[in-house]
Amino acid sequence: MLDVVFLVGGLLLILFGASWLTDGASSVAKRFNIPPIVIGLTIVAFGTSAPELAVSVSSAIQGSADLAIGNVVGSNIFNILLIVGCTALVAPITISEGTLKVEIPLTILASFILVILASDIALAGALSDSLSRADGLILLCFFIIFLSYTFYVAKKSGSESLETQAEEIHVMSFLKSSLFIVIGLAALVFGGKIFVEGSSDIARALGVSESVIGLTLVAGGTSLPELATSVVASLKKNPEIAIGNVVGSSLFNIFFVLGCSATITPLEIGGITSFDLWTMVVSTILLFVVSLCFGKRIIKRSEGIVFILLYVGYVTYLIYNI
Repeated sequence: MLDVVFLVGGLLLILFGASWLTDGASSVAKRFNIPPIVIGLTIVAFGTSAPELAVSVSSAIQGSADLAIGNVVGSNIFNILLIVGCTALVAPITISEGTLKVEIPLTILASFILVILASDIALAGALSDSLSRADGLILLCFFIIFLSYTFYVAKKSGSESLETQAEEIHVMSFLKSSLFIVIGLAALVFGGKIFVEGSSDIARALGVSESVIGLTLVAGGTSLPELATSVVASLKKNPEIAIGNVVGSSLFNIFFVLGCSATITPLEIGGITSFDLWTMVVSTILLFVVSLCFGKRIIKRSEGIVFILLYVGYVTYLIYNI
């Protein structure tokens, strides 16, 4: 029972902590007249991926590598198949030409890079697969390149959506902003710690591996901000936001979350199989193919149902093979 309390309580602390930290940091940034584009691309974008970062880094520090990697791989599969599927079910998703030609291919590239870095046995004849500190630094270098490209595109296009996001930020007093930042950061750190402890204990109690828990329960829990953002955007007749949200989060997860985690401590890949990694890759390729070939940059409701069924099939496979 205590494990469930840790799991739920930790997740709530992570979600609220991410929100408080984002609100406080955004208020400080706006108070110091930092450009809206910078706020939108860094602080606001970080907010929805902070849960994955908190859980994966906490898992890495506590020696639960399968949870750290499973969280990222599972979150990306969850993002692409379930979030895009649910959003398309609410309203067909229109994909911008830039997203189709650049961002989605970048996500495919990121997935392939992770597979290559995680295939030490097959490619280097090593005794085990792992993400080393060098691998983590490589991922962080790719993140810097991606962030630089995003800044360039946003600045060039004017990025009205980011301007709107910044306009909606409520400016608080400096003391209140500081409290939000400190409390939010503390909630992320402590929430991540007890969430990982609860997840690990539940995995042991159920007799399943940490990798399965990471790929399903933990991945779904930490992806709640992305799911909420995408579904709400779809209900408000802005379903195109969902793709940007999903693609940005997926890139952030691989390059930054795993990059930070592996740099802090090398991650031994035990329970995460090639099937899980290739499911992530194929899911991203499927998103690209469906967008390009079938709907003329539109993901229809019928295709959304297919995405959802594929996710259900993947989870069923994991449970069946426990």
